[in-house]
Amino acid sequence: MYKKILLAYDGSEAGQKALLSSGDLAQWSQSELSLIAVMPSSLNVMSVEGASYDGELLEIEKRQYQAVLNEGVARLAALGHAVSGQLLNGDPVDQIARHARTIGADLIVVGHKHLDSWAARWWSGSISKALVEHAPCSVLVVIVR
Repeated sequence: MYKKILLAYDGSEAGQKALLSSGDLAQWSQSELSLIAVMPSSLNVMSVEGASYDGELLEIEKRQYQAVLNEGVARLAALGHAVSGQLLNGDPVDQIARHARTIGADLIVVGHKHLDSWAARWWSGSISKALVEHAPCSVLVVIVR
């Protein structure tokens, strides 16, 4: 069964549903839980109204991602799970797959929200779909409608 579960957590409704599902799975299979939040590296080169994205804004983004991660770790810990958390930076799919390999994960859990329009689906892409192609282990996609 699953001994190490990795949850890629973003604090969204889909992410929170995945968080609770991974907690249930971990309890059922007595697995280790590891949470990660991935701050996209594109934030380092974005521009805000023509100005370069400076270090202060980057630090604010980092604190926001860290807060989301801390909230997820706290929620699982409050449910009695031993859980670790780590903030990563880079392409979400690459970072999730790499971290899964590093910790020897048996299962990756991600949340996914169906988008209504084809334009929204095209524009946003799908981390969960791409992750299935790159993951070193099984992937559980928790759907929110």
